[in-house]
Amino acid sequence: MPMQHAYAVEVEWTGAGDQGTATYRSYTRDHVVRIDGLPDILGSSDKTFRGDAKRHNPEQLLLTALAQCHMLSYLHQAASRGIVVTAYRDQATATMETAGTGGRFTSALLRPVVTITDASQAEDALDAHGHASEDCFIAASVAFPVLHEPTILVAGEVVAGGPDGDGGAA
Repeated sequence: MPMQHAYAVEVEWTGAGDQGTATYRSYTRDHVVRIDGLPDILGSSDKTFRGDAKRHNPEQLLLTALAQCHMLSYLHQAASRGIVVTAYRDQATATMETAGTGGRFTSALLRPVVTITDASQAEDALDAHGHASEDCFIAASVAFPVLHEPTILVAGEVVAGGPDGDGGAA
């Protein structure tokens, strides 16, 4: 029997000003995301859509959720395989297309750079990204491809993957 997990957030629009949505330009897209016991997240829309570039937008937060979920799934895979990871960073990107009043994400690309302690585990560390991708709840929930170009380092040297190697894109 599947287990269910429930999550709750509060989103409050704070940009009504004096006129509310009387016109497209009469209000700001500013809002606050609240989660019990955590710091507030100041949100807005993307600057392209009249948002405040100093606040987080939903598109960035979706990409953040994908990158975080992959990282956490990967760290679990590494620990389960006996791979010691000492550093992990990702410079993720995503593409969104708009048409008329709608749009959709068409892809995301995660580029995790993972430092491990044992070069003999490099191929296993690279392989763990595919399994992490399968384990990631967020990636399994989106309707666009989430690709991966991982790089594995030992003592600052690339030992697997990377821009010139098999990045394990999935």
